[in-house]
Amino acid sequence: MPAPSPTPTRDLTEPAARLRLAVTRTARRLRQEAGAEIGPASLAALATIERLGPLTPSELARHERIQRPTATRVLARLDEDGLVTRAADPADGRCSIVTVTGEGRALLRKLRRRKNAYLAQSMRDLSGDDVATLERAAGILERVLERERR
Repeated sequence: MPAPSPTPTRDLTEPAARLRLAVTRTARRLRQEAGAEIGPASLAALATIERLGPLTPSELARHERIQRPTATRVLARLDEDGLVTRAADPADGRCSIVTVTGEGRALLRKLRRRKNAYLAQSMRDLSGDDVATLERAAGILERVLERERR
């Protein structure tokens, strides 16, 4: 399938504003569905470590686009809660390697199930065309985010 052609030159400010608002409100609602078991920064870090790990604190900071001291504080909290483990980096003893524990994976599964159930319930009354449109939009957003990572 050929790559999509760029959008012709036009002002995308209004569609971008509507998309930003919809994404922000959806993200807020999903955070509410996750409950208070873990804060948003800790949850994001835990999911990143699961997806890309094991990671050093510096790598986590880079992927999460946070400062190294912030990553260190988040990791200390996750470690204290038993959601990650730290081990000495064999390549650099001054640094640690962080891995998600079984308890951390179980928490991520539980929270993802809860959020997925909320979204599925919200989509239940939509038409098939609307669901298909949301599936296409999800793919587009994934591509946009993947491009940004490079």
